[in-house]
Amino acid sequence: MNGQPTADVVDRIKDIPLYRASIERGHFPVLEKSEIARGFPDNWMTPGLAEALASGEAEFVLSTGTNHARMQLIRPPYFLLKSYYRLWSEHPDIADTWAEGCKRVSLTTVLATEHVARVNARKRGGEPDSRPALAERWLDERTCYLNLRLDPDHWQRADVERMLTEIREAARAHPRGRYHLDCSSSHLAHLVRKARAWGLWADFPQPASIVHAYEYTPVNVARYLREHFDCPIVDLFGSTELGYLYYSDRSGRYRPYLDGMSVELLPVAPGSGIHALIVTSVRNPWMPLVRYRSGDCVRTLDGSADPGRIARFCGREKELLDTPDGPVAQGDLDEVVGAVTPRTFLHRLDVTGPGDEAVLRCTTFDGAPLTAAEADATAREAGRLIGRPCRVEHHEHLPIGASGKYAWLAATPTTTPTPTPATAPATGDSHGDAR
Repeated sequence: MNGQPTADVVDRIKDIPLYRASIERGHFPVLEKSEIARGFPDNWMTPGLAEALASGEAEFVLSTGTNHARMQLIRPPYFLLKSYYRLWSEHPDIADTWAEGCKRVSLTTVLATEHVARVNARKRGGEPDSRPALAERWLDERTCYLNLRLDPDHWQRADVERMLTEIREAARAHPRGRYHLDCSSSHLAHLVRKARAWGLWADFPQPASIVHAYEYTPVNVARYLREHFDCPIVDLFGSTELGYLYYSDRSGRYRPYLDGMSVELLPVAPGSGIHALIVTSVRNPWMPLVRYRSGDCVRTLDGSADPGRIARFCGREKELLDTPDGPVAQGDLDEVVGAVTPRTFLHRLDVTGPGDEAVLRCTTFDGAPLTAAEADATAREAGRLIGRPCRVEHHEHLPIGASGKYAWLAATPTTTPTPTPATAPATGDSHGDAR
């Protein structure tokens, strides 16, 4: 498979300046983000797009990012939301909650909440409040946003009580108290931990379905959520510029959702089993992407480049770690850490010069440090994976990034809290002061 677009795709893009040279050559190279940005928006401008921008049928937005620059895009209003809603309505495990009209409560980054508040404030001709009321956090009649803090580990008891009250309000809108919970998986894990630590778990109504869709979900976080929620839990994979491309079923197997799209996989390095995701998509009519490098990495069931055999979305290309045995992705380290113990919650690998000792900074679900045996095994297996010595440090808190997402890798020295010795005694199912 050479990945070159079909004739009908070429016909859809023939008027876009960005693609003229490729059409003339009869060959389309991989499209990098830098090429999308060069000359933007003139490199995308057609008479139809100019009219769509003037009428509001198209809009400028920014992509989201963890450790990389945000990218300006053009798309139809609510493009990603409509992709989500369609997938929700068609997903074999959770379509019933869509059909029943269940409200969707979204527990994700504060940036998403702030965006909704700005949109609603603009509609009324004002400015959003610093802590917008629930009425200002409804995106539409179906979806409201809960989070009002950047770092979920800094939620106070009052924050948790408010969010649980708002969840119960959404559930009461359904005759059987059902609702759909949309989340960043780490944010939901924080909420579960805090509700349990503060004796509020009984006030948390069980959702009828859960989707996590905003960032990589670590294996231990996925396991933790399955332990606490008895409903289908689905992972969606997509992006601001593409919409959703794959979904998991309730057993964790990924299925393609490629309406208006095709996918190819390219090894990130010769002989590597990690593949870069290359997408051709005409789903967004104002910014069709041909052989676009999304920046995401995948592993397949057999190590092949068959996009039908994707087993795991394992991180971002820009966040790969070079090792003597080839690139290592976020998902590779995560699987090693999760295989040692289910107690590890957040973790970040800090590395400096080649061959220097790496530090794996960890938090746990129960707040207690890993045992000496757990810490030693985690350090040993992580060190084996990355090809350098590694030690484990326990932390009560690992900060979230400015994007509202967690970084798995810090490639330069960072300032961190004073570590707690990894051999400190366990303290049971608690979360310290549960900040």
